[in-house]
Amino acid sequence: MPIRQIGSLDVSVVGLGCNNFGGRLDEPRTAAVVGAALDAGINFFDTADVYGGTKSEEYLGRALGKRRPDVVLATKFGSRVAPGKEGAAPAYVKAALEDSLRRLGTDYVDLYQLHQPHPSTPIAETLAALGQAVAAGKVREIGCSNFSAAQLEEADAAVAEGAPRFVGVQNEYSLLHRDPELNVLPECEKLGIAFIPYFPLMSGVLSGKYHRGEPPPAGTRLAGMAPERQDTMLSARTLGIVEALGGYARDHGHSILELAIAWLAAKPAVASVIAGATKPDQIWANAKAADWVLTEQEVREVDAMVPAPGAPA
Repeated sequence: MPIRQIGSLDVSVVGLGCNNFGGRLDEPRTAAVVGAALDAGINFFDTADVYGGTKSEEYLGRALGKRRPDVVLATKFGSRVAPGKEGAAPAYVKAALEDSLRRLGTDYVDLYQLHQPHPSTPIAETLAALGQAVAAGKVREIGCSNFSAAQLEEADAAVAEGAPRFVGVQNEYSLLHRDPELNVLPECEKLGIAFIPYFPLMSGVLSGKYHRGEPPPAGTRLAGMAPERQDTMLSARTLGIVEALGGYARDHGHSILELAIAWLAAKPAVASVIAGATKPDQIWANAKAADWVLTEQEVREVDAMVPAPGAPA
């Protein structure tokens, strides 16, 4: 598994998004997925305090057990966990971190990320609190999620001399959602920030599970969505693009899932593509995508097949 950097952290180019843990997956199934990821060479595990109603952190921590030192463990704070437990104020940063450490069963987090911007708290105050956590040895690196290019620039300018900076930003990015290419990816290159795409398979649309004229297979994520949401995600136009991408991937000896992940990995500033999984075989499929290193020509060919940045999918 190729290794890239998020700040000082060495991470596998394919990571594991842990948002299914504690929700769609109970603890034994979580342990099976985590074990498969470790066996596949995945060392980057990304969760959040709100995932699974806080159960994701608990299940992940117990599944890792003695393997904790072997992985890069990332979690997030800031979203509403319970009444009165949300935000980015310094006191809450400290409390949220302690809660996550307890649930994860560890005394440090490798990458601690602000889940979303909180305009009610000046970013300088949040960064100062995160800097204290780094100084105390409870956090190795800090990052953010769902930030715009302007917010990244504001955060970088607000860092006190000698204090830690955001080393990663985690935003949605996929073949069917290319908006980060407009501003955020160029800003990442400018500031030296690693980009971590989430929803790389567009909630499974790019997995090859869905086809025109057929209902979503039972048990899939989209099968549980409202009909109007299904119609939006699985429009005839979108599925036509997916079919074309699938054909391109097959012509090159790969699956559309491998293309979706490999295309992201070929983009500047992308460090690790975090894909979720509910079964061990999905882990192996995600990991296999790391074997396909797209050429510049292949990237251009695929770019021409999908909606341009800023265009509707």
